[in-house]
Amino acid sequence: MHSHIERILFNEDQISRRVSELAAEIEADVGGYSPAPVVVGVATGALLFLADLVRKMEFTIAVDFVRAESYGSGTESNGTPTVSSDLKVDINARHVIVVEDIVDTGHTLSRVIAHLKSKGAASVSVCTFLNKPERRKVDVQLVGEGKFYRGFECPDYFVVGYGMDFAEMYRNLPYIGVLKPEHYK
Repeated sequence: MHSHIERILFNEDQISRRVSELAAEIEADVGGYSPAPVVVGVATGALLFLADLVRKMEFTIAVDFVRAESYGSGTESNGTPTVSSDLKVDINARHVIVVEDIVDTGHTLSRVIAHLKSKGAASVSVCTFLNKPERRKVDVQLVGEGKFYRGFECPDYFVVGYGMDFAEMYRNLPYIGVLKPEHYK
């Protein structure tokens, strides 16, 4: 599995340090909110990032997941994502922090934000582990006093690890690596 990686972009220590910094930023912004903010992970890619992030938050939160699908087994978003699994927690009039693995074109994130807004969220912030602004195709609109938190700016490579996959593989890598093209083309 490691031999499929061309190079490591962000190692375990860099990831751990940045996750702690993000948790502190979010706590400073919403730590005193009542009712408690709801942290919404976008399954499945954000799972590892969300787990590490919420363990660093030292304030009361609720946690839930949505499932949004736009990639299938390919390397490009299909541009028409759907929310295929919904929240169990009521977010009406609550502050929501969407946790994403990567924001690429912005299509999936925009669809998730619109979905949460339709459920009455007071604000929607985004915390993405990786951000690829040069690939953005839609302008992501936050809700209310929402903020955009980013772990790392990511060059335009096809990356895997730390929850991110190709065809459901490589999620368990403890780092972010560039997948060799011969393994996805």
